Amino acid sequence: MTGHQHISFLRGWITHSLLPRDEILKASTELLAPSLREYDDDVDNHHPLVYGVDSGSLWVRESICNLSNQAFRLENDERAKSKPEYINLTSGASYGMLNLLLQTTLPHTGYTRQAFVVSPTYFLINNAFIDAGFRGKITAIREKGDGLDLETLQERLDYFVKADEGHNHSEDPYLVNPAIGEPKKLYRFVIYLIPTHSNPSGKTYSLNFRLKLIALARKYDMLIITDDVYDLLNYEQPMGQLPCPIPRFTTLDRASCQGTAQDFGNTIVNTTFSKLIAPGLRFGYQESVNDKLVTQLSKGGANASGGTPSQLNSMIVGTMLRNGDCAKLVKQIRETLRERCQTLYDSIKKFMPLDTQYDLQTGGYFSWCTLPDGYDSKEICERLACESNVLIPDGSRFEVVDNCMEWEKRSVRLSVSYLSSTEIETGVYLWGQMCKRYAEEHQLKF
Repeated sequence: MTGHQHISFLRGWITHSLLPRDEILKASTELLAPSLREYDDDVDNHHPLVYGVDSGSLWVRESICNLSNQAFRLENDERAKSKPEYINLTSGASYGMLNLLLQTTLPHTGYTRQAFVVSPTYFLINNAFIDAGFRGKITAIREKGDGLDLETLQERLDYFVKADEGHNHSEDPYLVNPAIGEPKKLYRFVIYLIPTHSNPSGKTYSLNFRLKLIALARKYDMLIITDDVYDLLNYEQPMGQLPCPIPRFTTLDRASCQGTAQDFGNTIVNTTFSKLIAPGLRFGYQESVNDKLVTQLSKGGANASGGTPSQLNSMIVGTMLRNGDCAKLVKQIRETLRERCQTLYDSIKKFMPLDTQYDLQTGGYFSWCTLPDGYDSKEICERLACESNVLIPDGSRFEVVDNCMEWEKRSVRLSVSYLSSTEIETGVYLWGQMCKRYAEEHQLKF
């Protein structure tokens, strides 16, 4: 095995050979070949090549609900199931995240007192919070057990509530409320997490934890933003059908929501089809407990000006949902990545130091690996990239801004989405050889 070729465990997109060129061509033709469609002049949909309605085409939202309700086994649960009026279409999870923060928080005046972000975290999420005005107002909350450190979270919530006593924020929302229309629902706190097959840790949070966090959010007027991009990519459940993921936060919130006229809920799904179909499509959606919060999101200035931001691409994906190709692609990705996860696990057990902490990846794109005491992951990864052309991101990339927890000392994130099984085995072998050299240099057990 040699390290002459470039091997990157950083890339978070699917291997080029798995990108569904033929299926996208097929869907585009189905969508655009007819000169007329039955919904072209429908006020709830519009023509694929014109400005869309603010919340996105109704038939696309219906198709998303069909997939979601089938996967989560909610077809017959009228209270908890997804409905098209609960959904707002977006141009992907990243833009959706910024829109969420801009439309539901107000950190500039202190009305939204603090943001909480899971640590380790998706490394590019920091900039969205900074762009929305949260620099200096972000607290990292560690993953702990089957979820997050709820003790620390509640302590910090209590601290900020007490520190804000005596401040009159009654006029603050006027800064962002529209001149005409309903005032915006703004939250006093916000928390961001990836609860299922998390990026970077690979963890899935328990049902019990989810219910506890929802209760906490209701108590403190906190919005839970869940980055639900990997929950259909489960590698433990049978491949012959869509997996049945653990219920989403928004489903649980909806099932127990009081349903008053003022109730916007305390959860929002922010997801994308980038991991299931192709990231270049730039299409995703948001889902809340009812129509109130997503309507607010769809009425922001940019949306009101141009309509839904991915009108054509949303309909291409909608066509793939309708004709069954999306479900087939999910199955193909699951089968391929399950094999790569096994190769990664076997290679780590074979080539890495004996006390390396690593569990078999059970879903998503990413997993977390921690070297034994005494090993310096940052130095080892830098030498590995320089000498063997193998890129493994150390834990420093996954810190919450201004909240360093020194993840780079021993930990790394590994991606199975881009590399073949052969490349994974080669990369881990070279990584192991570098660790062996490091151990010899520092008199460490290998």
